[in-house]
Order: sequence, then C-alpha cells, then structure tokens
Amino acid sequence: MGHIIAVINQKGGVGKTTTVINLAAFLKKLSYSVLVVDIDPQGNATSGLGVDKQHLKGSLKELLFGEKALDQVVLNAVDGISLLPTNQELAASEISLVNADQREFRLKEVINSCNYDYIIIDCPPSLSLLTINALTAADSVLIPVQAEYYALEGLGQLLEVVQLVKSGLNPNIELLGVLLTMYDKRNSLSEQVKNEVKNHFGDKVFTTIIPRNVRLAEAPSYGKPISSYDKWSKGARAYLSLAREVHKRTAYL
Repeated sequence: MGHIIAVINQKGGVGKTTTVINLAAFLKKLSYSVLVVDIDPQGNATSGLGVDKQHLKGSLKELLFGEKALDQVVLNAVDGISLLPTNQELAASEISLVNADQREFRLKEVINSCNYDYIIIDCPPSLSLLTINALTAADSVLIPVQAEYYALEGLGQLLEVVQLVKSGLNPNIELLGVLLTMYDKRNSLSEQVKNEVKNHFGDKVFTTIIPRNVRLAEAPSYGKPISSYDKWSKGARAYLSLAREVHKRTAYL
C-alpha cells in the first residue's frame, strides 16, 4: 500500500474537495495509481469526479459496515482515477458508527487491502467520527487554508485533534503540509494571510500556492478535474506543481 493523505479543514469553502480532486488527477498524470476516498457525506468529491452520487450501486457507507466487498464499491472515475464514492446516506449512518466495535478503525480496515501509490481522503468539514476514521487511517495530513480573513481560525483545534489521534490511535501520522488556496495577488489581504500562515507553520507551508481561478471553480460542475477541463489554466499549472511537491515530500515520510 502506498501513501495515504487525509485532506482536512473543519471550515467549509477552503478548497478542500477541489484539492482532493485535482491533486489526484495530476498524480495520476504523473503515472501514479490513485484512489480517492470520499468520506464527506456531501459527496462532492464523488460528483466532482463525474459520478452520479444519487444512483450508486455501492458506497463507502456499505464498506464501513461490512455490507459489501471493496471490489463491489470501487469505481473507475474520470481520467482513470479510482474512487470510493459517497452520498448523503453516510451522514445518517454515522450515528450507528458511534456504537460499532473498533469504530475509529473502520476506514483503515477498508483501505488496508488497497494497492495504490496514493490514497487521498476527502474529509468532512467537521471534527466528527468520520474525520477521526480518516486520521486513524492516514499517513499524513494536508490542510488547505483559504487566503482570506480568519484563515487560521480553528486550525489550533484541528491540530490538537491530529495530535490526540497521533498519541492514541495512529502514532505514525504526520503533517504533510499547509496549502494556501484562493490566493489573489491583487489583494493585499492575501499577502498578509500568506505571511501569517508562514509565520505559524514555517517550512510546512507548501511552496505551491493555489490562485483564485474561475476555470478551477467551474470544473466540478462538469464532473471534471481541471486537468481535463482546462489544462492550460493557472489553476491547472498550480495543481501540477502541488502534485510534484506532494510526491517529493511523501518520499521522505
């Protein structure tokens, strides 16, 4: 099994799912095998990879509860990316998960047998039991941070949760990096936030910065990563750079 990355931020609208989809797409273009695990009940990574989340033959929820086998649920999504899809049924089933045996390890058990170079988990925008499952299964954490006011709000709590998981459930988990997203070089606030993030996280901040880009925002509505929707856009160039940087960093973890 390859490297497992949990992409997480409990704040919504920071480019989390966009990062999952496009990082996966460009790692695939760099000839690595990639599985996206959608553990967010909103299912945005599922639809963003061109899969109709309302008509799934099997979903991650059934895997977590042992109702289906892995090969019954994994889909070949757009551009050859493999996907464990999700829809809103996962939200209701999380209540049942609370009383399940080994509840924090259910996702880890599911993906233990997966043979991919990279497994990228799209986490919910909350610090829920599903998020704990993702952190327990992951080798590293990637945190997207929006280049806007209150960017660092809540990150302390998130890092505390990661540390608790590290001390109790998954001693091997590491912070892969912090990714600045929705950056607008014309906006002085973006520059201020960039400096603030670098002051807090130092060399854990990715060199790559994801710009605010219309084509990047449009791509999910067409069920495509930016590599297919507009491979010459600024957003595409940024995510290609991130894929290379992620590969370089994971080689040392």
